[in-house]
Amino acid sequence: MKKPVILTGDRATGPLHLGHYAGTLKNRVALQRTHDQHLLIADMQALTDHADRTGQVRDAVLEIALDYLAVGIDPDRTVICLQSGLPALAELSMLYLNLVTVSRLERIPTIREEIASRGFGRAVPAGFLSYPVAQAADITAFRAELVPVGADQAPLIEITNEIVRRVNALAGEPVLPEARALIPEAGRLPAASGRGKMSKSAGTALPLSARPEEIAAFVRSMYTDPGHLRVEDPGQVEGNVVFAYLDAFDPDRVEVAELKARYRAGGLGDGAIKRRLDALLQELIRPIRERRVTFSQDPAQVLELVRRGTERARDRTRETRDLVFRALGVGAT
Repeated sequence: MKKPVILTGDRATGPLHLGHYAGTLKNRVALQRTHDQHLLIADMQALTDHADRTGQVRDAVLEIALDYLAVGIDPDRTVICLQSGLPALAELSMLYLNLVTVSRLERIPTIREEIASRGFGRAVPAGFLSYPVAQAADITAFRAELVPVGADQAPLIEITNEIVRRVNALAGEPVLPEARALIPEAGRLPAASGRGKMSKSAGTALPLSARPEEIAAFVRSMYTDPGHLRVEDPGQVEGNVVFAYLDAFDPDRVEVAELKARYRAGGLGDGAIKRRLDALLQELIRPIRERRVTFSQDPAQVLELVRRGTERARDRTRETRDLVFRALGVGAT
């Protein structure tokens, strides 16, 4: 049976972190056994707000590939490829830009929020505004049926499907499949402070290569309930960052529920729940960190895996470009 096609990936802006693991990396490791999975290292998309830091983007390609391998991505099961090595993506993107309007792009919640957070105002780079179209090109070039994303990214899948429907209507036949957002049960991990999400750009991320002392310090700094001054005091679970992480990573759901009940009633201190979380995160990150060290000893081999994956993806994306162009009567083919 033909396996369902998945496309997912990460912007090449730096190493991945615990939020990425909870949000998509853990699922990707599982999905590669049952799906035709492609991981795109999006170095071109990274330039939408890193055009003046091309060296950082270039270095991040290796860092992300190392993180993929360290968490358990198998290059024999999953195609790891580089966006800039797939010219068909840019060609499809150029075509799709004629099928959407600026006002439609500006209505995407994620775009509005990120423009505001970066303080672009009306000086937003054209590449940044149009990256949802480039993302649609990525997804459709692989003819992906599933796209693992966070809940905040679901509107980007909507505009991808709008473009798909437009292409199919113009062609008079179903040239491209629509994609479905695959949203993980775990929400976005909060920063340790409880203010905002875990983020590389905000400096609130815990890298997957974190050392034991970094993990311990991260957990110690976590926001709990400022009104929970003594162990016997009733505490609030909602908004408590430690419990948010226990929900994301503790496999013993019954025990976590009991801890929440004890915390709410009084009789459970912040130190106890932080020690439990520290032990969990140490056990989770240790093997990832060790595998990453092993893979980093041969960076040329890691980049060779990316090169071979990009070659495989180049054939697939070129086929889709030719299919779309022929269906719409574009070019001389």
